[in-house]
Amino acid sequence: MTAEQAAATQRWPTGTPILWRYRANGAAHPHICRPVTVVRDTAELLAVWMAPGTLCVRPELADGTPLHREPLATRYTKPRRAAFTPWFGMGVLKLARPAEPWSVWLFWERGWRFKNFYVNLEEPRLRWPGGVDSEDHFLDLEVWPDGSWEWRDEDEFAEAQRAGLMSAAQAGQVREAGRRAVEAVQAWGSPFADGWEGWRPEPAWPVPALPQDWDRPPSGVCAPG
Repeated sequence: MTAEQAAATQRWPTGTPILWRYRANGAAHPHICRPVTVVRDTAELLAVWMAPGTLCVRPELADGTPLHREPLATRYTKPRRAAFTPWFGMGVLKLARPAEPWSVWLFWERGWRFKNFYVNLEEPRLRWPGGVDSEDHFLDLEVWPDGSWEWRDEDEFAEAQRAGLMSAAQAGQVREAGRRAVEAVQAWGSPFADGWEGWRPEPAWPVPALPQDWDRPPSGVCAPG
């Protein structure tokens, strides 16, 4: 077995805290980091739980302005810094299948009333001993329990291309991934039909801590996961 194969087959036990990170687009360093707890890790699926109150890292403008409050025309061109904020509201269950260019997130409202699925288009994740790294592709899908869906963040997807964060060729690949994701939604197979809406976290699981070296380079051999 090669080192790459060993990394791909090494599995985290349920309850293991890991980091779910996104690199800045076109860069090698992470700018988003979310400590999560492993729910399931098999050759077919990685499922993790981000608990309410988890201290996360997200980018904001250098003057402290949240990204969503900055006009699109300058959102991707102004200097940024890391912001450290807790995750408010209910937690998020994230489901990812190896080599698939998206992950599926589940959201609940108070009282564990299931709200919706969210298909986050992204680069297939690279596994390393501390977690998984990816790159967000801006364009997403919101999927409702009845199977209906709609595109999300098409304006951000277009602006990212204008700002030079994504080439025309890469944008075409993301659009194709989006079409495949729509087909997966319309087929309503895994993970949409697997009953994850009824899943609940173990009460004894602690909220994973954000390490000081959250942005360290991924150590060890990376492999798709």
